Amino acid sequence: MGQLMNDVLVLTNADVRAALAGSEMEVIDAVRAAYVRHAAGVTALPHSVFLQFPDRPRDRIIALPAYLGGDGEVAGVKWIASFPENVAVGLERASAVVILNSMETGRPQALIEGSLISARRTAASAALAARLLAVPSDAAGLVLVGCGVINFEVLRFLRAVHPALAEVTAYDLDLARAQAFADRVRGQYPDMRVHAAADLAASLGSVTLVSIATTAATPYLDTVALLRPGTLVLHVSLRDVLPSGILAGVNVVDDADHVCRASTSLDLAERETGNRSFITASIGDIARNDTGGVRHPERATIFSPFGLGVLDLAVAGLVCKRADKAGLGTRIPGFLPGC
Repeated sequence: MGQLMNDVLVLTNADVRAALAGSEMEVIDAVRAAYVRHAAGVTALPHSVFLQFPDRPRDRIIALPAYLGGDGEVAGVKWIASFPENVAVGLERASAVVILNSMETGRPQALIEGSLISARRTAASAALAARLLAVPSDAAGLVLVGCGVINFEVLRFLRAVHPALAEVTAYDLDLARAQAFADRVRGQYPDMRVHAAADLAASLGSVTLVSIATTAATPYLDTVALLRPGTLVLHVSLRDVLPSGILAGVNVVDDADHVCRASTSLDLAERETGNRSFITASIGDIARNDTGGVRHPERATIFSPFGLGVLDLAVAGLVCKRADKAGLGTRIPGFLPGC
């Protein structure tokens, strides 16, 4: 990164937003490269650590340490808090910071506001799956379940991989929230037809592309009964699809060991069956071999990404490169002990 040994680069949310402006395909490419490296075994990825609080089951802070090998190797950690009740008082549900460490000295190189990186790496992974597993009907319409930051970013990245996408249905348990989301989409993408839906079941049966990003803690969605045959589900929030739907579907994951834990829908399916034979493929292997072929015309294909820390490192590295070129950020001299 080219810094003095005791300096640290600090990038604010505004810096990150400016660095990532108009870079959707670059972010998708960075995410794909990270998945390929992970599939090739040149990463280190300990399980995420969940900090939870007595009597506050919805709130949590998660540490995602990771090492991304290969060209430009880097280690680091994302520290991300999810406090859903923030939304009611006008704050973002999630806040995060990413720290990147030098592989030469181990010293921290950069301290980066991480909420946008986290949201866009998540959205890029969903869009990558939508690109690798695409069928022509996907571009006809999209249903977004959950009207928060993540699904807005998913829409941004899906437009990059499906330029013909012109119709969006937004659903949320809070109809007013769905309507506000639809208004925001119209404002940013005036070429799109968008409406807020009060009936999730009727909406799901009309498309073959669905993105789910909610704060659900327990599964509720019967994908067997409600989805159109052959639908691709971007199961971003991991705890929405009933285990029966997981077992009936074609399942693509980012990492089986990571996603089959923490009471995800796949974790519950594994507990029910005692095995993971319901997992068909990893997105890294599909990207690495440049093959799709797992999409089934009659069964739902469900992409369940746990959200790997190597993706945060990959996108944070891209942010640093673009920020350096644009002269963004602040260097804090003497942040670390002197040499």
